[in-house]
Amino acid sequence: MKANITGSNIRKIRLMNNLTQEDLAIKLNLQGLSFDRTIISKIENGIREVTDIELLYISKALNASILDLFENYIWLMIKED
Repeated sequence: MKANITGSNIRKIRLMNNLTQEDLAIKLNLQGLSFDRTIISKIENGIREVTDIELLYISKALNASILDLFENYIWLMIKED
C-alpha cells in the first residue's frame, strides 16, 4: 500500500517545471525543510508519507496549488462525504 497519494502528481509537476529531484530538494532546503534527492524519490514513489506542512512547502516550491498535488484524487475525498 502506498504511503501517500500525491507522489505521482509531485513528479509530474516537477518534470513540467523542468526540475530534477535535486533541484526540488534545494528549493525545499531554502524554505527550511531538510530534504535531499532520496527523500523526494521516496515521496514520488509513494514510499514515504508526507505531512500537510511538507505538502504546503512542496506546492510552493513547484509554483503549484496544493489542489494540483491531489489531482485525480479529489473525487475520492468528495465521494467519502
